[in-house]
Amino acid sequence: MFRKRYSNLSVVTRVLNDEHDDRTAPFRNRKGRGGHKGRPFDRSRRDRQRGSHTGVFGGPGPRSRLDNADGDVTMSDSSQDSSSQNRFNPYSRNFRKGDGRFDRDRRQGKGAGGGRGGGFRGDRGGLSVKARSGWYKVTIPHGRKYDKKWLVQALQNICSVPYNPVQYHVDHSRVQFYVDDHDAANALLKCSHKITDSDGYKVEVHVNPCSPPSFLVSDLKPEHLEYLKQCMAKRFDGSQQALDLNNIRTDPDLVSQNIEVILNRKTSMEAVIKIIEENIPELTCLNLSNNRIQKLDELAELVSKVPNLKTLNLSHNELKTDRELDKVKGLKLVELWLNRNPLCALFKDQAAYISAVRQRFPRLLKLDGQDLPPPIGFDVETPTAIPPCKGSCFGSDEIKVLILHFLQQYYSIYDSGNRQPLLDAYHDGASLSITTPYTTQNPSRSSLGEYYKDSRNLKRIKDTTMRFRLLKHTRLNVVAFLNELPKTQHDIASFTIDVNTYTNTLLSFTVSGVFKEVVVDGKSRESTMAFSRVFITVPAGNSGLCIVNDQLFIRMATTEEIRRAFVAPAPTPSSSPVPTLTAPQQEMLTAFSQESGMNLEWSQKCLQDNEWDFNRAAQIFTQLKAEGKIPDVAFIK
Repeated sequence: MFRKRYSNLSVVTRVLNDEHDDRTAPFRNRKGRGGHKGRPFDRSRRDRQRGSHTGVFGGPGPRSRLDNADGDVTMSDSSQDSSSQNRFNPYSRNFRKGDGRFDRDRRQGKGAGGGRGGGFRGDRGGLSVKARSGWYKVTIPHGRKYDKKWLVQALQNICSVPYNPVQYHVDHSRVQFYVDDHDAANALLKCSHKITDSDGYKVEVHVNPCSPPSFLVSDLKPEHLEYLKQCMAKRFDGSQQALDLNNIRTDPDLVSQNIEVILNRKTSMEAVIKIIEENIPELTCLNLSNNRIQKLDELAELVSKVPNLKTLNLSHNELKTDRELDKVKGLKLVELWLNRNPLCALFKDQAAYISAVRQRFPRLLKLDGQDLPPPIGFDVETPTAIPPCKGSCFGSDEIKVLILHFLQQYYSIYDSGNRQPLLDAYHDGASLSITTPYTTQNPSRSSLGEYYKDSRNLKRIKDTTMRFRLLKHTRLNVVAFLNELPKTQHDIASFTIDVNTYTNTLLSFTVSGVFKEVVVDGKSRESTMAFSRVFITVPAGNSGLCIVNDQLFIRMATTEEIRRAFVAPAPTPSSSPVPTLTAPQQEMLTAFSQESGMNLEWSQKCLQDNEWDFNRAAQIFTQLKAEGKIPDVAFIK
């Protein structure tokens, strides 16, 4: 063991009182400033007025945040009543001043069961209230980052009741959809925290009774839809495949029938898109100017329903941010009008405006009636298949033997109970850094939490001093740090090795694969992780390598990597490669090793697995070798 020395580090310990700072109290008895003339201070009165540490929407104190690892908000009538009494805590992660959409919707009865029964989380039992309307809103926090097909299928795989997601949509960072079956809603609720995403986070599922979705409460009657269809037919130019819906709410034909078609309403816009889909799907030009449009959620349907749309006019509307354009960026537009929208004032100059718009529509040639310079890019119309993944690349057999022998020695020590012998593998001035994927979520809830605190991800760490401190310098510090990491078991058969640089004095290579953590009792954890490690080495001794730089990247394994992990049998590390065997077994082992080309350890493993039946072991070996399931390390002697 090595003692860490921090010669320049001074540790200042502050003892924080559990009580709040009372400097904001209206009366204080300050020493040397006269007697206190107000009424005596009453702690219970202060707590009633300001709330305690365990507030709900007023922001939990540090202790309550630690107690509730999920960080979920309790949505119940009791919490609503008490939320106004809680003390404002500006340092609470759950309190966001100026962004009270969730709380506001809850007070107004939106998305939380209309104020009846509150909200429900998957780890608190089943739904206690049956919705009067028969409808339930399912919310996936941070669901925007997930692919819709993956998320719906992942939930269906573990949901005990088949369900049909109605009106699947993204609301800020959340994903929401509706179900109209109580049993399905209850089953979905129980799926919370049962699915792990690629970053190691548990997928939360919140279910709330709600009113019927807005599209079911249409303000356009069937006879109104017929008038709207006639009005749109009048405004359609078949020669240009253009539809002009400019200021449609004031159209005389609709006004005379007392029909309101307001396109900033979801039902009106959906009715218009449905008529376009059923009658003029070959539309190439659409004018939606002067319609007070604020959101483009419904227009996202145009991507699949009107694939030939080239010109879109959204001028003189109320679009407040260019992020709304992300919802329709799948359109292959060549002309777009956005002038006289609030979003146009957000850019410092015309160049920034054009850049932001063209980022969504790279083929755009005209913006607000002004010609743009031709786009620069690759126009690939036909889908291209990603080439299959290649195996390891060594450059020569000599380098292959050298690296495989090095890795077999390195990871046999790394996966043992003591990593101290790795001191011999590192140069005196070696450096090491560890990196995990950048994420905005709480890393403590991920399986990567143990590695996140030492992660030197440059997207997260901006301070140059901190970047330097996170580098481990000298072999003593490097190995001491490696000893602090969780115990592991690597799947050597999963390793892929690529040589980056090779000279007479330097060898740089990357090794990638999967591993799982091992607890003290020897049992593996459920989570499987993937890694990619860059070793920069120099020659050591006659035929060895010495590490001068070690860069380790760790992430959660993909579903395919997990499926293929630890399939091939791994040799059990032992101090003696060949335990005591009978004379016939020793003779059989030597013969099998010579004929198969495998080393004694893997040859013995193959014979033992086949109960020392030479012919059957040879048959299994031939089959596995043909399938490519025997790792290269089995042939290192």
